[in-house]
Amino acid sequence: LHAYMPQIICLANSWKRKERCIAGIEINTGKWIRPVYPALAGGRIPLQVRSLDGKEPQILDIIDVPLDSNICQSNYALENQNIVSGKWTKQGTVKPIQLVKYTNLFTPILHNPHRYVTVRFLNSLPFFQRRTLQLIYTSKLEISAARQDNGRTKWKGSLIDNFGCKLTDASITDPVFVKRLASGYRPSYPCLITVSLSLPFCPNESCQIDSCWKLIAGVTELC
Repeated sequence: LHAYMPQIICLANSWKRKERCIAGIEINTGKWIRPVYPALAGGRIPLQVRSLDGKEPQILDIIDVPLDSNICQSNYALENQNIVSGKWTKQGTVKPIQLVKYTNLFTPILHNPHRYVTVRFLNSLPFFQRRTLQLIYTSKLEISAARQDNGRTKWKGSLIDNFGCKLTDASITDPVFVKRLASGYRPSYPCLITVSLSLPFCPNESCQIDSCWKLIAGVTELC
């Protein structure tokens, strides 16, 4: 086991099958990291593991996270790294403007102009190109809401980045931001959007290819 303790700027603490998925950018390298808990599938991290002295990691927090330095090369996601035993600690916060240098480094948004990326395509790429996280600068985030059969509201967002690339009707999985939307709040612009790929699934019976869908996993306003 090769353990190390990178400092990560938290840019996503999003819903993941009744738990949370954490992701962020390592300060020293500028690379994305998604800590994954080996005992739970799909990137879910239980509260007792991700807790910062009993509190949820927040977007903009600088966090020390104990990780295995060996990259998980058993799946399609470049950014995944296994969590090892140890305490997560908060070392401070960054200002939103400090994140702009990490935005829109690749175009289009996560490999293609569509709402999803097939697992087949991701697996066809060299491992170091299998990106599943990206930070986007946008001058406007359009919000829509739809009532589901279970009575809950599903929030979605659409945006255009500063290269003209579009992301349309992406589900918003940032719990803090969704709570603010439900109270009537609407974001100011411009803002930074953490776009993440979901776990593979087929949304309906007519779908025959497992795909990872683009999600809005974090929203940071610059104003």
